[in-house]
Amino acid sequence: MIARTWHGRVPLSKAADYEAYLRETGLADYQRVDGNRGVYLLRRDEGDVTHFTTLTFWDSLDAIRAFAGPDYERARYYPEDDEYLLEREPFVTHYTVVEPSASVFTALPAN
Repeated sequence: MIARTWHGRVPLSKAADYEAYLRETGLADYQRVDGNRGVYLLRRDEGDVTHFTTLTFWDSLDAIRAFAGPDYERARYYPEDDEYLLEREPFVTHYTVVEPSASVFTALPAN
């Protein structure tokens, strides 16, 4: 299993709207791809900036490519992201899941 993380920063004043936008775009798209094992959206407010991190779990790099395209290490963005994000971080990070917690993964919806 592979974990993929993406990070973005938005002004705190736009955080609620961006969270809703993420649910409609990236989070929904992740879950539609065969081989996606689950999605977590993490949020941290820090002063006047909100950090969002997506943590997704995948069966394989092929499943990730089905979502992100052939250059799967590049972050995938949506048309309205520039209305919210302070910058576009160009890359995501991938990790091999060495030992998943059974209680977490049994609770994740399967696609």
